[in-house]
Amino acid sequence: MIPPHTQLYRSVVREVARASTSSRMQRNKEISATFRTLFDRNSQSEESQVFRHDIDNIVTFMRSQREYKTLLERYNPLVDLTSEEHIEATARRVGLNMPVTCGSSEGG
Repeated sequence: MIPPHTQLYRSVVREVARASTSSRMQRNKEISATFRTLFDRNSQSEESQVFRHDIDNIVTFMRSQREYKTLLERYNPLVDLTSEEHIEATARRVGLNMPVTCGSSEGG
């Protein structure tokens, strides 16, 4: 059976990997080493129950944030647009086109 602190460590690493935008080789090695040291130190201490609870909360938070971002992108595709792009997309949604202005990149 896997020790509880090892299982927690793996769940944190898994969530960090899912949240990361860079590949595993490009991630900072110091962060991984700090995580390992933190888990090694706290797995043996008297406060390990509190530590486990805190790590569970962290993993739940990271998982929830990832799910929230996924749902936001799925149901609100305009969320990461600039205000001008947002207005144009909203106009297209109701069947209108925005007029071309002099400051626009399309205008002339």
